[in-house]
Amino acid sequence: MDIPGVRAQHGPHKLSILIPVFNEFPTLEGLLNRVLDAPLPCAREIVVVDDCSTDGSRALLEAFAAQHTDTVRLVLLDRNRGKGHAIRTAIEHMTGDWAVIQDADLEYDPADYATLLLPVQKGLADAVFGSRFVMGRYRRAMYFWHTVANKFLTLVTNLFSGLNLTDMETCYKLVRADILKNLDLRSRRFDIEPEITLKLARWGARIYEVPISYQGRTYEEGKKIGAKDAFMAFMALIRFTFFQRRFTTHAGFMALRALERAKSFNRWLYAQVDEWLGDEVLEAGCGIGNLTRLMLRKRRLVCIDLEPFYVDRVREAFGHLANLTVRQGDLSREDDLRAAAVDGPFDSVLAVNVLEHIEDDDAMLRALHGVLKPGGRAVILVPHDPALFTAVDKHLGHHRRYTRADLTGKLERAGFHVCKCSGFNRVGGLGWRISGKFLRQQTLSTGQLRWFELLMPVIRIAEHIPFHRHTSLIAIGEKSR
Repeated sequence: MDIPGVRAQHGPHKLSILIPVFNEFPTLEGLLNRVLDAPLPCAREIVVVDDCSTDGSRALLEAFAAQHTDTVRLVLLDRNRGKGHAIRTAIEHMTGDWAVIQDADLEYDPADYATLLLPVQKGLADAVFGSRFVMGRYRRAMYFWHTVANKFLTLVTNLFSGLNLTDMETCYKLVRADILKNLDLRSRRFDIEPEITLKLARWGARIYEVPISYQGRTYEEGKKIGAKDAFMAFMALIRFTFFQRRFTTHAGFMALRALERAKSFNRWLYAQVDEWLGDEVLEAGCGIGNLTRLMLRKRRLVCIDLEPFYVDRVREAFGHLANLTVRQGDLSREDDLRAAAVDGPFDSVLAVNVLEHIEDDDAMLRALHGVLKPGGRAVILVPHDPALFTAVDKHLGHHRRYTRADLTGKLERAGFHVCKCSGFNRVGGLGWRISGKFLRQQTLSTGQLRWFELLMPVIRIAEHIPFHRHTSLIAIGEKSR
């Protein structure tokens, strides 16, 4: 199915090759030349971060970058901070739409880039790991206990993440740039490997493995990783699984992923609006499809969102359905909403937790009015009560919270007749007040949402007891016939 506004997934336009360097002078020039010569189906950039080398590597890198100014981006750090910090620095400087990590020691062969890219070119993957234990062209046999440690760490990673990887500790991790840039990475040393893996799993990224060649080096040849690093990797698995669960810097996606697991809550919310929706629906602000999956039986369903990786997730899940179209678009632009109605106006528009993100919300409501048939309905859910505005709202990108008078007035000025405007979710309103006003939290807690999901039967009963203001308002606006 053609999905307007979403970039093609069949291969990258530019691959960023991220190379952390610390005292790799004997192998560095050979590695850089191999990276330059590696066959690729796309443009390349080489982002090299020198982690304060003292063996001549820095001078070599400066000369190499001067010779290849169109391809090489060189970052020089003023003190040694570790591989993880160097990779995080490289991510900040890269400009490609995909990235692969490359060590500078010639253990990994850049000729394998083409193999790593195969699942990408078929549109299958968000990340591809090169496995040293799925046999490639060649593999050097050495260091039995390193293999045992790698397999143990991979096993623990799989237990904690639900994946079935064969080689978590591999250097070769090829990842979509928009995902990589939004991962909340903290590690400074070799523990970056389990951290990236766990956070990609928590993201819900589609991870593939492919066989790669591996020519390990001895400690005499400069190998740096040892037993201490294996222990630190294990501790990182514990830390990022149980104590530092935040996996992304994108507050909206963090909240949507937590809500994705709150299936009872999503069904409860949808039950409030289902009767007002017709059979031709525009979902304005579909997010990652938490409510989309409940509307798949509609005769015509068009989903639109601003975030490319939101749109991609909905497409990956439901793009095979003939009645569904997914578009990337800016809901603050009237032209983008009109483009979503290219096959004709809708009998319903659903906008859940969208209006508060739009600076000119009046213009958006007028645009929604314009894509509806006469008699069509706009179903709008927004956060309620300006007194509940907290740092969480700011972190999520909310411009405001609404009163009933605010919301109904805006709908009427946009040309709607307001059929209904009612509160939703009293317990959530109380929780929002406690989290934001008393606990001073700035983000939604996944733990809180899990408890909320477990207590849904009690929460639905509490909805009928007027002990607190609702956290949201649901309004139904009808276009004049």
